[in-house]
Amino acid sequence: QVQLAESGGGLVQAEGSLKLSCAASGRTLSSYATGWFRQAPGKEREFVAVISWNSGSISYADSVKGRFTISRDNARNTVTLQMNSLKPEDTAVYYCAAGRYGTWSYGYNYWGQGTQVTVSS
Repeated sequence: QVQLAESGGGLVQAEGSLKLSCAASGRTLSSYATGWFRQAPGKEREFVAVISWNSGSISYADSVKGRFTISRDNARNTVTLQMNSLKPEDTAVYYCAAGRYGTWSYGYNYWGQGTQVTVSS
């Protein structure tokens, strides 16, 4: 079992930055690809970014490409999502997840509780 905990969310103005962290406990996170997903009110959960277990493969949603950067530190059992040039449409609850590399949420076995990101215009 892997327990995931997100942190770093908050309120920021448009064009600002936030850095989200996903900390794992239990089994090592290095055994899994780790992804970030988000869910805005009234919308379905959507893929944001994913990084393979060894950082060899990374993928981003088109909506965040060039603005967000995912990285991992297996020694510290953490994955981060650096979010720059934030837009109001980035407002959502952000979740980290561990599992199989991909953009589909069903491939991930473990999920955190989420952290709220609110971007004001």
